[in-house]
Amino acid sequence: MDSAPTSFFDYVREGSVLHDQLAWLVHGLEYLVVAIDIFGCVILLIGATRFAVGFVRAELSTDAKTRVKGVNMERVELGRYILAGLELLIVSDIIHTALSLAMADLVFLGLLVIIRSLISYFLDRELEQVKKELAE
Repeated sequence: MDSAPTSFFDYVREGSVLHDQLAWLVHGLEYLVVAIDIFGCVILLIGATRFAVGFVRAELSTDAKTRVKGVNMERVELGRYILAGLELLIVSDIIHTALSLAMADLVFLGLLVIIRSLISYFLDRELEQVKKELAE
């Protein structure tokens, strides 16, 4: 029976040196990828928590101008955390794809990087606009 891939996405290289002779390294790097993912999520959670606390503090302000400025400052801080978390998640996806020998993982990585890069780009633009408003 022929074990040829049935589609482009089923392709997996067989017998690589990385997976055959350096399996311990692959497993170690897979644990590293999980640790990076967890750290990226922790950064996002810290940012969300700090934003929530700062947002409530700003909303409790009696002066409307102070309230708007406080909320905008918190948005900038949250954006920084989101960008940092996204960058770490991209790093872990790149490492995971480098370890994987499946073509589907490479395509998936490409789509993830495009989506996360677009999010980062537009978020960065929005943060710059909010920073300009804060400077005024």
